[in-house]
Amino acid sequence: MWKEENTESNVYWTSKGYVMSIEVKKITETLWEVPKKGDMLVPGRIYGDGKTIERLLKEVAERKGGGFTPALQQVVNVATLPGIQKASIAMADIHPGYGFTIGGVGAFDMEEGIISVAGVGFDINCGVRVLRTPFERPEIEKKKEEVATRLFRDVPSGVGSTGDIRLSLDEINEILRRGAEYVIGMGYGLPEDTEYIEENGRIEDADPNNVSLRAKERQFKQVGTLGSGNHYLEIQWVEKVYDPESAAAYGIHETQILVAIHCGSRALGHQIGTDYLKTLEAASRKYNIPIRERELVCAPINSPEGRQYFTAVNCGINCAFANRQAITHLVRKTFGSVFGTSISDIEILYDVGHNTCKVETHDIGTEKRRLLVHRKGATRAFGPGRMEVPERYREFGQPLLVGGTMGTSSYILRGTAKGMEECFGSAVHGAGRALSRKAAKHRWRGEQVMKELREEGIIIKSRSKPGIAEEAPEAYKDVDNVVDIMDRSGVNKKVARVRPLVCIKG
Repeated sequence: MWKEENTESNVYWTSKGYVMSIEVKKITETLWEVPKKGDMLVPGRIYGDGKTIERLLKEVAERKGGGFTPALQQVVNVATLPGIQKASIAMADIHPGYGFTIGGVGAFDMEEGIISVAGVGFDINCGVRVLRTPFERPEIEKKKEEVATRLFRDVPSGVGSTGDIRLSLDEINEILRRGAEYVIGMGYGLPEDTEYIEENGRIEDADPNNVSLRAKERQFKQVGTLGSGNHYLEIQWVEKVYDPESAAAYGIHETQILVAIHCGSRALGHQIGTDYLKTLEAASRKYNIPIRERELVCAPINSPEGRQYFTAVNCGINCAFANRQAITHLVRKTFGSVFGTSISDIEILYDVGHNTCKVETHDIGTEKRRLLVHRKGATRAFGPGRMEVPERYREFGQPLLVGGTMGTSSYILRGTAKGMEECFGSAVHGAGRALSRKAAKHRWRGEQVMKELREEGIIIKSRSKPGIAEEAPEAYKDVDNVVDIMDRSGVNKKVARVRPLVCIKG
């Protein structure tokens, strides 16, 4: 199955995979490497501990066909793609995805590299926004039931959910071009909100002409909606601060109430991915790009197909920013009706996506290079001094918003200089699944999960009991361990741990 072999200074783990033998070399206690082999252009690098690597290799060894390609094999597969730089990287929340592992990072040279649907995912710019409130935990506890009921009523959630915002085709096109900026102009927020959104809530080079009418039609009524699956709206309290200076810069302190919004581009993003799988599959053949797995189909960045997909992805990114902005407005209104707060009392701490590909400047050797960085279930995590980080936070690095589960904890981390050097300024995005959705539904009942969490003081509101079973806390890896790995690596650093009081699910 797998074996551990001690050498003078390193530990090697090996497994006979269904494609090739995979060897994993221990670099540090938290960083492991799959050496460059065969048609790999770069090594694979995984952040994890010994148990992480043992699980990944066991997954490869036991592959019997069907289902996802094992995550470790996906790291290897990505390392074969043209133009990849430094390494095929996976964060500590690594688990199998479509083509790229979830938690995967791949940076590609702008001239020789490719763009891939798998490196972005189908929920384009799925991400997390955290709001600061002026409240402490005891104040919310008094009205927890009421605010939970109101949020569940006011923020549409669930499969195919629609909201009160009805848009024309022209308005959808403007959202795809202008993102959060456009819906703020419609009255859904404050001009200063954009300072604390990645890309200021609007990424350039977005062309709605490269998004299908079908994708746009699916979004007419979905702006300002939460969706389903692992998406959530959560009232949280700050349980522990690890880094007082960074926490002070971020405006957070122990016992403070925060609100987290986790969602993406809804049906529009999924349709973009579906549409361009076919386009990039043809492009892979056209440009003679060898593909190890169907979902890794891709096109040269500067090819017509690559440019079309890139500008469509940017539309999806803007759509997700607009969606989280509209939900922020609904949250502010709900808090105002329950607690009498004004719109400006609820501030954006930060908003960052974790299913993106973006052009960024990074150090490669002694030179600065423009690269297309794919982050699939991985968060941008820029370190101190980067101009992309809001001025208020720049000395300490970008806030990272890491989701746990509705029954455990989530985290606020920060980017570091080491993270910029090792992994293109990237971070974990969550705990990472330990069980498939199907396996979770077999093991738990939604009603029982909700009952047990209520006994712990956590109110869950959902339109789907099976969906709650899929999202049972035990279906995920230990977020504390995942975050500890990244913190010990020095790539991401802990600022605060938060725990849920109310969780709204689809």
